[in-house]
Amino acid sequence: MATCAISAKATNLIPFRPVRNEADRNHSERGTFQRAQSGHEQAFRNKAGIKTLKTSVDPESFLARGGAGKRVVYLKGKESAFSQADPASAVFYIQKGKVRLTVVSKVGKEATLGILGEGDFFGEGCLTRRPLCRESATAMTDCELLRIEKREMMLALQREQTFSALFVAYLLARNVRYEEDLIDHLFNSSEKRLARILLLLAHYGEENVPETVIPKISQETLAEMIGTTRSRVSHFMNRFRKLGFLDYEEGSGIQVHSSRLSAVLDD
Repeated sequence: MATCAISAKATNLIPFRPVRNEADRNHSERGTFQRAQSGHEQAFRNKAGIKTLKTSVDPESFLARGGAGKRVVYLKGKESAFSQADPASAVFYIQKGKVRLTVVSKVGKEATLGILGEGDFFGEGCLTRRPLCRESATAMTDCELLRIEKREMMLALQREQTFSALFVAYLLARNVRYEEDLIDHLFNSSEKRLARILLLLAHYGEENVPETVIPKISQETLAEMIGTTRSRVSHFMNRFRKLGFLDYEEGSGIQVHSSRLSAVLDD
């Protein structure tokens, strides 16, 4: 009868290491998954030609001057950075000046979405799948803008953690501002809404930002921003001036006395 001989020859076997408990098992599986995921992400980045940089560029330096995929644009008052329905292809950063964002309805009614100043971004809708600009951006004063092409902006957000954190913080702060605008519109009187928008335009209460003279702005625009009529805005502006809350600077704009005007919000 034939017998099977078991060889005693040594083999290169991987020693068995039992997992002590369920927690260790989960930790081990997570580590394997994360390594695999990291490998897939790197393969994708290599295929897409995206380089992973270990060093970080100073955001201030990145936003201070032109370079690959970005250039400085100079606009005079009333000139447009882009118009509604233009191709959405770049993000803009305001180095100097003020920009007004507006939208026009199908029946021709214009509304002001906001007035932006130094340190603000606009045009970021191009980073989504939006092919066209939904609003127009027009210079209210002489402006110095940094135009960052869509691809360059996306690469900077992917590879520069410090710059990405700054941009995300800006978007979150602006989202909070939009929520506050909605609450203000729903619950406050038109007089309080006007006082609040004037304080915001003067940079009242902003850290490391000096209060400024509000550039020349029409009462129609202020009425659009707070959702009331021009006659109501005119009434409140005259009242604020008589009470010493603001002054009109000849040919330049509105000087807001913030500490006095802010009292309107507390009434």
